[in-house]
Amino acid sequence: MDKIKTFTDLKAWQEGHSLVIKIYKLTKKFPKDETYCLTTQMKRAVISITSNIAEGFGRQGYKEKIQFYYLAQGSLTELKNQILVAKDVGYINNEELKNIAEKANNTHKILQGLIKTSKTFLNHNS
Repeated sequence: MDKIKTFTDLKAWQEGHSLVIKIYKLTKKFPKDETYCLTTQMKRAVISITSNIAEGFGRQGYKEKIQFYYLAQGSLTELKNQILVAKDVGYINNEELKNIAEKANNTHKILQGLIKTSKTFLNHNS
């Protein structure tokens, strides 16, 4: 296993970044009248996931790291809701929903692992 030197080495960030790209491509086809509504909300939520992972990585203490990783998790949950809304109003189809939901769920699992590992370090260093 390679040493983690920067936030981009984190699997949680990598998976989240892949989700960012998918959401940006997906929202390009949304109606123009959604530009400042659901489109913006989805982009902000997905960017918040990787931004909070990066910020957490940059923090010195594990307690702070965990706090930012939980914020990323909250943004991920927000995005999951927005994907359902996009499906329900007809902006995405079932296949797109399934694809994004799988990526979001995988990101969630990896992020949970990062939080668990960070908590282990916190408990050992307290």
